[in-house]
Amino acid sequence: MIIDLRTILRAPRHFEFTLEPDWWQCRQKNDQILGFSTPLTVRIDISKAGNKYVLKGSLSGRLVIRCGRCLEPYDSDLESDFSLFLTCTESDTGKNELELLEEDMSVDFIKDDEIDLDEVIRAQIYFSMPMKCFCSEECQGLCPMCGTNLNKEKCECQQESGHPGFSKLKNLITL
Repeated sequence: MIIDLRTILRAPRHFEFTLEPDWWQCRQKNDQILGFSTPLTVRIDISKAGNKYVLKGSLSGRLVIRCGRCLEPYDSDLESDFSLFLTCTESDTGKNELELLEEDMSVDFIKDDEIDLDEVIRAQIYFSMPMKCFCSEECQGLCPMCGTNLNKEKCECQQESGHPGFSKLKNLITL
């Protein structure tokens, strides 16, 4: 959904809509977020503050996520509130580089007085995720030797003691 920011005056504009599970498209083969298990409810208010735009919103729904240990999909609740400051960049300043000041670090830059809410929503979903997602705290993950899901079955691999990164040191002869 493209929003023309020139239509935003002093009074905030309110957007409320629902995204169906088929809206999410995985962009990478190994994407951690696989989709939605329920529709995603989106509420966004956009207002103008001086030469910047303030975007405040919330997302709620249920995501299907790939576990970081066993790689199995599982459902996770998403409840996220966010705020963004947007400012328009000049289309051609004649400079290749732009120096950012401290106050610019919390601002997103946009071009052409338009914003794609789909991209904002996608980014906020990723920002709301923890660095590593696990289906449970007790998840045992995959066997590093054969790849068996240790939550479902036990493998017959010989587990070597120590860290695998130091395995080559076993072959060193001490003098």
